[in-house]
Amino acid sequence: MEQAFFFYFAFVIAVTSVLVVALRNPIYCTMALLIMFVHVAGLYVTLHAEFLAAVQIIVYAGAILVLYLFVVMLLNLKQDVRYHRQWPIAAAVGVTLVIEAIILTAMKGWTAPAVATGTETAVSGSGNTEAIGDVLYTTYLFPFEVASLILLAAMIGAIVLAKKHMGGPAES
Repeated sequence: MEQAFFFYFAFVIAVTSVLVVALRNPIYCTMALLIMFVHVAGLYVTLHAEFLAAVQIIVYAGAILVLYLFVVMLLNLKQDVRYHRQWPIAAAVGVTLVIEAIILTAMKGWTAPAVATGTETAVSGSGNTEAIGDVLYTTYLFPFEVASLILLAAMIGAIVLAKKHMGGPAES
């Protein structure tokens, strides 16, 4: 039964990913992207990664997709015909990726994955979210805080640049 859900989610993800690139209307592309994000979250649920599924919905389907939609609406994009010459290149890349996937699937049983000893982490009685929170706020606390400071600096820089570009108050 899990394989049926996996193949359903994988099929819808593949189809909507192609639609994101193939559709000419930017709004339809954004809606196809939303469907793809939701099905990726469903795929995470089938893999018992509920935290990643929630983050996928909140961050990508919520924040990032709304940002895309605002940009599309702000730019007032119409149909763009400049990219029709890229179909042969896209088809060649797509065929190459399918061939690579077939080769990798066929080679799956040839070698055993190398796992370093002592890398297994046993989580006793706690779920995925608790395990991620425990590791994030103990072992990886410093890199987490550095990443948050970098994101804060980038956000402040984007606000300053947007304020200058949008004709904010004149600076002396």
